[in-house]
Amino acid sequence: MSDAPQPVPEIANYELSESVGYLLSRVRSTLWNNVTQLTMADLGITSTQASIMFMLASGRSLAAADLAREYGIDASAVTRLIDRLEKRGLITRLRSEEDRRVVRLALTEEGRALAGQIPAIFTKVLDRLLSGFTPEEVGFLKSMLRRILLNSGEPMSAALLGMQEKSAGKSSY
Repeated sequence: MSDAPQPVPEIANYELSESVGYLLSRVRSTLWNNVTQLTMADLGITSTQASIMFMLASGRSLAAADLAREYGIDASAVTRLIDRLEKRGLITRLRSEEDRRVVRLALTEEGRALAGQIPAIFTKVLDRLLSGFTPEEVGFLKSMLRRILLNSGEPMSAALLGMQEKSAGKSSY
């Protein structure tokens, strides 16, 4: 008998290269790794930190709870990310005057300057990954991804799709 592990019979014939879930996961991982390489080299922050700063700069997520929902990560992980960005002087926490329990996040001037560089990094990575795609193919890919999000039934996805309809003419890879 061989010491080599034997595949589970139900998985033995599973073709990862034909799995939409696997392919989506690999694309996301590749995209995120490429963005992290550039954001670390150019800005000294990770792709997740860059994404959080981008969300704050866009006005979409202004509280830690919003960010946790948006990224599907627990609040303590978001708090650690925010702590690191705050320590670097890129964001600040602002306590609401109406309700002291509410804490909003805001970019500092340095954070705003850094956030302004993030879209170019996102575009550079996507330009490379989508090289050879026609504009029609990119549009089709985006419409399929939106349909997947809509099918998820998540409220955040519906909100995103509503925002997409309002910004139909804006540039966003």
